[in-house]
Amino acid sequence: MVKNLSFSYSKLGMYKECPQKYKFRYVHMLPEKPKYYFAFGTALHAVMEFIFNPQRPEFPSLAEALKFFDSEWSKTTFEQKGYASVEKELEGFAEGRRILETYYEKNESSFIHPLSVEMKSTLETDGLSLVSILDRMDYLGDGKIKILDYKTGKTVQREPTQLYMYQKVVETSPVIKALVQSKDPSVKEVRVGEMSFYHLPTLTELKFERAPDKEIFTFWQGVLDVADNIRAGKFDPTPGETQCKFCDYRNLCPVFTGKEYDGPSGYGAHKKVEAVVPPALKKPATVPAPLPKSETDELSEKIDRLGELLDEQHRLEQEIIALMQKNKFARHFGKVFTAELTEEEKINLTDEEKVVALLEKLNLLNKVLAPTRTTVARLLDDDTVSAQDKAKLQVLVKKLKTPRLIVEKQL
Repeated sequence: MVKNLSFSYSKLGMYKECPQKYKFRYVHMLPEKPKYYFAFGTALHAVMEFIFNPQRPEFPSLAEALKFFDSEWSKTTFEQKGYASVEKELEGFAEGRRILETYYEKNESSFIHPLSVEMKSTLETDGLSLVSILDRMDYLGDGKIKILDYKTGKTVQREPTQLYMYQKVVETSPVIKALVQSKDPSVKEVRVGEMSFYHLPTLTELKFERAPDKEIFTFWQGVLDVADNIRAGKFDPTPGETQCKFCDYRNLCPVFTGKEYDGPSGYGAHKKVEAVVPPALKKPATVPAPLPKSETDELSEKIDRLGELLDEQHRLEQEIIALMQKNKFARHFGKVFTAELTEEEKINLTDEEKVVALLEKLNLLNKVLAPTRTTVARLLDDDTVSAQDKAKLQVLVKKLKTPRLIVEKQL
């Protein structure tokens, strides 16, 4: 018996984006890099599941929901989430908490227990093993279901094709039918009454009516065509500026390498092939004696090393600050050193001209225009100042040249 092709809406989308990318991800099973927007969405989906868990007799408070979100968020590092830095991860964390706070403010009074949350459905149909995760289903009565799918990305407006697939699943799945009948035994047929995307960042619900059967049939034929192409091994790349620029498989793709990928495949494909060879079986390489280093070589190495240390210092400082803020520590101790977190107050002038006008009105302008190294240096370079006045100033000025070091990464 031929095994049904495992399929999902995300696989459909990836194949349409680029068949070659689908091949790398699902045939060779090469993992993609972590994406921060996936991690952000996963954390918010988890907390929405926590809030609307049908098994809970009461809805959690905002404080409980935030605590759950904090716990989910802290399970992985910023690198594992795909964020570029601790600062970016903290921005995502703050945005997640803001969304929950505004969501409760707007919706808490109208919370209802759904039929299901985060229900994983596997529907065997038309040679496909169709896997779907339905974020939330509400029972509207008389066998009708509302499908609600949470979105956390930047885009609010969306095409309803994903909901078309969910409509197909809801109205065909015997498991979902049994779930509805457990709530309403009189139901003979399950139908979609309403479908919507709920954009959490803006608290916007984009509603769609049930798609006509003819439209679902056309959509489904497109799904089956893609499935047939996958079975036939049709994975020709469809390069484009946007999709190629951000593709994790760019360095392996025949569009850029000029040849088909022939590297390792399968669940261990992300490991280097040489890692499976026992060290004892590897032939030792003949290492030539190193050449003596010149002073300029040593200087170059020291510059690179200093740059690395400065990068490490900055990263550690940001990680320590983030952890101390998260744990509300003003001071913390290592085995040798102590870290203290204080606050530095800074101001920013929104309109310098208005500030100057106010200072002049208050007779305070002379205090901020007192001579400093910077203002005197500007006067010495000012073409409107006479040479005679500059000579008088230079008597009171002593010019010093001090060394200044700038370390930057090479582009």
